[in-house]
Amino acid sequence: MHLTDERNDGSYILKSKEIDFFSPLEEKILFLISKKHTYPKNIAKQLRINEQTVYYHIKRLQKLGIIRILRKEEHGAYLANIYELTSPSFFVKFSELQKSHKVPASDNEFLRPFIENGNFNAKIIVGSPDPHGPERARSRDAYYAIDLGLFLGKFLSYSSSAVNLDTDVRENDLKNNLIVIGGPVINRITKIINDKMPIRFDSKKNIYSLFTKKTYRSDDCGIIVKIQNPFDKTKSILLIAGKRHSGTKAAILSLINKFDEISKKNTRVVEGLDQNGDGIVDDVKILE
Repeated sequence: MHLTDERNDGSYILKSKEIDFFSPLEEKILFLISKKHTYPKNIAKQLRINEQTVYYHIKRLQKLGIIRILRKEEHGAYLANIYELTSPSFFVKFSELQKSHKVPASDNEFLRPFIENGNFNAKIIVGSPDPHGPERARSRDAYYAIDLGLFLGKFLSYSSSAVNLDTDVRENDLKNNLIVIGGPVINRITKIINDKMPIRFDSKKNIYSLFTKKTYRSDDCGIIVKIQNPFDKTKSILLIAGKRHSGTKAAILSLINKFDEISKKNTRVVEGLDQNGDGIVDDVKILE
């Protein structure tokens, strides 16, 4: 577990471990060990108590998993056990934990490369809203990065600026974990990695799956593809895109509303649905 402290200048986090109650004397022993790795005889000397009393509490703390032997050192004619804490902090629980809206990303393999220890460890790349590329296209998909950011925020303890326009991305930026939003017409990074993906865009910008050999032509179809980063094989890329902006919206909507199911596979094709007939995608179904 981790202890978190929300302050004005950000969130602070510390690894912690749940324990049962311990005595005031054990609290003093733990304080000394936290300041400097030490051994029972030295603890007894500093606290001015009987050495056997210290040994009793040391054994109890060790049995509880609060301290452990770090190493052995020679002190005079005997070897002394030098102790350390098993965690930098401990807490006592007085009631059951309550469900939080935050989700531990460390428990989800799908997001783990992009979120580590509550920190966002990736760059989000969206298409520029200005005319760019051979087709002089303007991106409308960038707006959906806001929805994606709000969703990813559930997994984060803290974050920093992470969004880049595709026109501002340089070669060195590609050697990171990347979350790329938008198809190859409006996002040049998608165009660069398109041939590396098992589900990709064909020459007519339709979605084509190498798995099922199917072609998806609907503007409301989108893809979610997680692959190894071809620019740095220790990193990953998550592409969220559609043939048109409505397909990208469908892909992001599926990630938000059906995350448990979507995250079980690294490749997905989805289709946006208009359930209330207002012409706007408000639901999705998973095609593969």
